Amino acid sequence: MSGLRIGSLALPSPVVLAPMAGVTNAPFRALCRRFAPGLLYVNEMVMATALVHGNAKTERMVTFGPDESPRSLQLYGSDPKMIGAAVDRLASAGAVDHIDMNFGCPAQKVTRKGGGAAVPAKPNLLRAIMRAAVSAATPYGIPVTAKFRMGIDDSIITYLDTGRIAEDEGIAAVALHARTAEQHYSGEARWEAIARLKSSVSSIPVLGNGDIWTADDAARMMRETGCDGVVIGRGCLGRPWLFGDLVAALGGAPAPAARDLGFVAAIMAEHVRLLSAHFPTDDAGTDRGVRDFRKHVSWYLTGYPVGGEIRSRLAMASSVSEVDDLLGEMLAANGSDLTVVAGGERIRRGKTNGPIRVALPDGYLDHLDDMCVPDDNDVMALSGG
Repeated sequence: MSGLRIGSLALPSPVVLAPMAGVTNAPFRALCRRFAPGLLYVNEMVMATALVHGNAKTERMVTFGPDESPRSLQLYGSDPKMIGAAVDRLASAGAVDHIDMNFGCPAQKVTRKGGGAAVPAKPNLLRAIMRAAVSAATPYGIPVTAKFRMGIDDSIITYLDTGRIAEDEGIAAVALHARTAEQHYSGEARWEAIARLKSSVSSIPVLGNGDIWTADDAARMMRETGCDGVVIGRGCLGRPWLFGDLVAALGGAPAPAARDLGFVAAIMAEHVRLLSAHFPTDDAGTDRGVRDFRKHVSWYLTGYPVGGEIRSRLAMASSVSEVDDLLGEMLAANGSDLTVVAGGERIRRGKTNGPIRVALPDGYLDHLDDMCVPDDNDVMALSGG
């Protein structure tokens, strides 16, 4: 399997990390890079308006490791001027090597302001946002990509038009999460939509996203849809080594066997240390990194027959040393060579809820050809949605 070219970026394998709020921060990306360096690992989504106005929370989120390359960030917003200004700010500062535009987030706090998955319903607005981003990035040689869903719901399907507009406006690659916003994370991803998009968009790479849990899934998606690469979201939760497996499998090598509990515990110990160093301790003396690590515990241990008590205690740990002690206790009780149960790698991790009612601004669908955008200055701190 050959690599992937996205504009000026030549990537060694057609595998991309999907941005996930509260997950794909610098520590998690560092872990992923250890197993497969040089891939496109996208930072958390940030709001363009918040970035332009110097929102402190947003600026803290735009953090990359000193050796991280390429540096990739996802932006969202519903105002073309703000999008262009945000891209110019990032590009002129030399902060990023790649920018991804989010047109697929189904979160209520995003769509109710006309952002994320709401944007493609208004093709003129979508085109203006894409044009503003590409125009601002082009002088700096920074490729802009776009990630989107199939549509709002089954009555408003937009992905083929979105792909064609992206191609027209100089977007360097597109990625389709093969669900509607209404589906949220429920049901099965409809890979046949990825195949249709690939048939419709011919001049730029088309990447597929949705229900890739193992390396075999990625190979099957590419084989069945003809897509040029894969975007990995929930499949890598608690499995940062999945990227190494994917590179191996897509390169023709057999994917490694499921990791034993000793391996998983070592990665957990490394992850909590990276998070503890990344997040400052708050005024009350709370280790915010350890607190952030708690949500990862269940993902790491999914599929392993480890008792509920130790899982609960790990998910309430308050210090790195406490995590170390509990991991040692877990290994002593279960053995470091404990393996995942049959089918355990395919047990879903992360969000599974849906269908949902997609929240949109009042009257948003009444005039789909207009360029009206809501005022998002009052929600500048919503980055990471």
